[in-house]
Amino acid sequence: MTSSEREFQDVDRLHGLLGMPPTLGNEVRVLRNGDEIFPAMLDAIRNATETVDLVTFVYWSGDIAIEFASELRAAAQRGCRVRVLLDAVGARKISSSLITEMTEAGCNVRWFRPFFDKKKVPKINEANRRTHRKIMVCDNSIGFCGGVGIAQEWCGDARNEHEWRDTHLAVRGPAVAGLLAAFVDNWADQHEDGYSPGGERDVDFTEHGSTAMFVVRGSAETGASDVWRMIMSLVSMAERRLRIATAYFNPDRFVIDELIAAVERGVHVTLLVPGEHHDKRFIQITGEEAYQELLDAGVDIRTYEVSMMHAKVMTVDGRIATVGSTNFNQRSMQHDEEANVVLVDEDIVAVLDRHLDDDLTKSIELDPSRWADRGLPQKVAERVTNVVEKWL
Repeated sequence: MTSSEREFQDVDRLHGLLGMPPTLGNEVRVLRNGDEIFPAMLDAIRNATETVDLVTFVYWSGDIAIEFASELRAAAQRGCRVRVLLDAVGARKISSSLITEMTEAGCNVRWFRPFFDKKKVPKINEANRRTHRKIMVCDNSIGFCGGVGIAQEWCGDARNEHEWRDTHLAVRGPAVAGLLAAFVDNWADQHEDGYSPGGERDVDFTEHGSTAMFVVRGSAETGASDVWRMIMSLVSMAERRLRIATAYFNPDRFVIDELIAAVERGVHVTLLVPGEHHDKRFIQITGEEAYQELLDAGVDIRTYEVSMMHAKVMTVDGRIATVGSTNFNQRSMQHDEEANVVLVDEDIVAVLDRHLDDDLTKSIELDPSRWADRGLPQKVAERVTNVVEKWL
């Protein structure tokens, strides 16, 4: 089977499993770490002439937070329609002065699912259902999707513990419509005064490349979400090699079984997770409870030891990959609004695999026997986290 024939087969298989047709004719650029991601995003804002739409879970502090606010403000002042949607939990650290400056310049800034309504009544039923999406679309012609937040932690090139490791994609082509839909889906959710699709601008469907893509949106819901099904589907398709990089690892029983089944059919499964420079130790422990079973089954687990591993990347057999905001945990798969791109393109996947190759040289491989001898306090902590693991 030729490479082209295999690509068509992969696209058809994903079409059936994901329940959505592929979007063809896209150009994709892989951006690694803040030194590549932030300049590309800021240039897109500077070059925008009509619209800028941004939804993010994290908007914290630092010079980069100020620079983004400045460019968004400038875009609004030159006549662009600028819409900024911030999660009420994830972006709570943003300076109120930045909100004021953007709003006064003409940016439409909204909070996603704030804790209180206009009458100061707590919205208990929405408190745990956040948007974790990280999407930006400019002029409906270029879109960005991945794991990076707007904060100083992501600046740099993952050279030390102060510079987080992450991956983003810049996309041109028809798939931008899917990224815009992921933004609008959350934006419309916050319009208590109504939402009119008639106000949306047309998407530029010009083909810029040859990459086949699927944009998968996960919503906070009970049971199997679309991103859960996406992950299960990609794991099931692996025949030789499956690589997973994730900031937070805490899958449900079905995903664990699927990973073990992949190993049993001869797939080399590598899991890359944060090591010493994690940002949330309690959440890290919830995933560690599953390590022994996975290690005993033959899963290769590595801990990244340079900085916080925040990328959400999965590659399958060097042919298929997904990049987005979805972590390999139950929170992403059940409780949060997420957005991922699934792409079928050997050249793009090769770039992602090269980046992962580099990451693996900076990681430590867990030894099954040594992990089995971990101390009693660690084992007790793992058991304790069982009580709340499905929320993490």
